Amino acid sequence: MPSAKPLKRPTQQRAKATVQAIFDSYVRIWQRDGWSRMTTRAVALEAGVAIGTLYDYFPNKHALHSGYVRYCVEQLLRAIDAQAVAPTALAWPERIRRLVRALAGVEPQLPWFHPDMLELEMLVAEPKHQRRVYEDLLGAWQRVIDVATDMPARPSADTLEALHLSVWGGRRYAMLVQLEADRMHAWAGCMEQLCLRALAGDTA
Repeated sequence: MPSAKPLKRPTQQRAKATVQAIFDSYVRIWQRDGWSRMTTRAVALEAGVAIGTLYDYFPNKHALHSGYVRYCVEQLLRAIDAQAVAPTALAWPERIRRLVRALAGVEPQLPWFHPDMLELEMLVAEPKHQRRVYEDLLGAWQRVIDVATDMPARPSADTLEALHLSVWGGRRYAMLVQLEADRMHAWAGCMEQLCLRALAGDTA
């Protein structure tokens, strides 16, 4: 199979806008036609860019998918930093709630992600890429804890990893079985309470 690695990242504002238009078209076509009927030519046409311009960044649709997944993860990390790390006058329970809801995927402002995309992971991501994403998201927990100076106690690294596995692993499994939106929101609410109790030292 052709390489699923994007060729480069956009650096200039115009290039970033071009890649964003490509991603937006990718999502619209996926939603409308599905993965199997998607082509890079169709994405370029809908985005209003030359096919050669798209190929400058993504040589094939697997590379385009890989780039979009990377974009989703980066947007998730930015959202966590903006909502749960950056605010100064925020009590620690609210920081944790915001972190958990972002990781649980129930925040509507995050990029669109379809359960079928999980099936493509083995085609576009090597184990080292999976591990890097895992460590990046685990690092987000630590950044939240570092600024939550009003916490009753500092959790251990093992506790943070257990909570991260519970939330992130639960989201992925819920996506795999395509859990309904109302059940996803109910699960996310339960995870918020479980994480708050664990971090407060409540073992009941």
